[in-house]
Amino acid sequence: MRRNSRAYEDGPLKYVVRSALFLAIPAILFALPWWTLVGAPTTGTGPLFWLGTALFLAGFVALPASMFLGHGPAQSDAAAIVGDTLLGVLWVFFSWSVLGTIASLGLAVGGVDDPARSRIVAVGVLAIASVLVVWGVVEARRVPRVRTVEVPIRGLGAAFDGLRLVVVTDTHFAALNRLRWSERVVAVVNAQRPDIACHAGDLADGSVAKRHPQVDPLGKVEAPLGRFYITGNHEYFGDAQGWIDHMASIGWQPLHNQHETLTRGGDRLVIAGIDDPTGVGLPGHGPDLPTALAGADPQAPVVLLAHQPKQITGAAAAGVALQISGHTHGGQIWPFHYLVRLDQPVVAGLSAHGAHTKLYTSRGTGFWGPQLRVFAPSEITVLVLRPEVG
Repeated sequence: MRRNSRAYEDGPLKYVVRSALFLAIPAILFALPWWTLVGAPTTGTGPLFWLGTALFLAGFVALPASMFLGHGPAQSDAAAIVGDTLLGVLWVFFSWSVLGTIASLGLAVGGVDDPARSRIVAVGVLAIASVLVVWGVVEARRVPRVRTVEVPIRGLGAAFDGLRLVVVTDTHFAALNRLRWSERVVAVVNAQRPDIACHAGDLADGSVAKRHPQVDPLGKVEAPLGRFYITGNHEYFGDAQGWIDHMASIGWQPLHNQHETLTRGGDRLVIAGIDDPTGVGLPGHGPDLPTALAGADPQAPVVLLAHQPKQITGAAAAGVALQISGHTHGGQIWPFHYLVRLDQPVVAGLSAHGAHTKLYTSRGTGFWGPQLRVFAPSEITVLVLRPEVG
């Protein structure tokens, strides 16, 4: 009886803790910008103080409410757009308020007194953050720039020299309807004349029923040697198997811990894919590189699709020639990439690991959550494979 009572108490206690964190994080993110833009420059008095304080209080209420309505049981797309956008804007203002605080200390050392010092900082933070928010929205919603990178591959046969592998990843089709954007991305991909097309995960946020119209244009991608898709972590927040089945239905080959061997002019190239680590919670899912490579020609170089860069450890140990990943978004909104770097070995670009393994980490083709990209532009990547010399 006492054990049941304890279990009953633990449930509400956990709920209280989670609710407190749900409100504490926005409180911290709102507090510093409020002080930088409202509290300090107004010296806590006057109509600007009360108007600014009311505005920040409204935002503090709106953020958790819209996030709960958008991402909780109701799954309201309108609320998700509001909450996600507000979160991104808040992060920009918080980040620059931190820099403004540092600048304020510099002005104080230089002999600038308050309230002039606080007003100079407030104007600077407001101007810079506002410009970056507008620019960030434009960057996030534009069709990504094409980034072409030559990658030397150990053991690549001459028949595959110059092979063009086009990568899209982290499209995150979600509450904001980006059907037209999806169609334009496909047009850009096809213009690159890919031999192979890859989607490295985080295809969409939400169910197949709600999001498939935005995904379906991918069925028009043209790649004569194959179109390959793997799951990212966000598929496992929803219907991963549903998305695997849907991608197969529009002509993409899911690589669910499996590989395909491509042959050209007597040379071979293995294209393999593994699940995201979050898949372990779903029966039959989770990364399994040995299974993915079972039966592959040990003399053929392996190109591996693995959503998270940190999966490179196993890939290098297995002798994979090239791993292609996404997940990081390049940080998406500066300076978030510093936090990403705590979890991932690479944030973006081509890097070397182990004796002969390369990793290419894409900054992503779309965006997650906040429709902003600040100092982390999206990309459609063309990897041109070359035989490694020496």
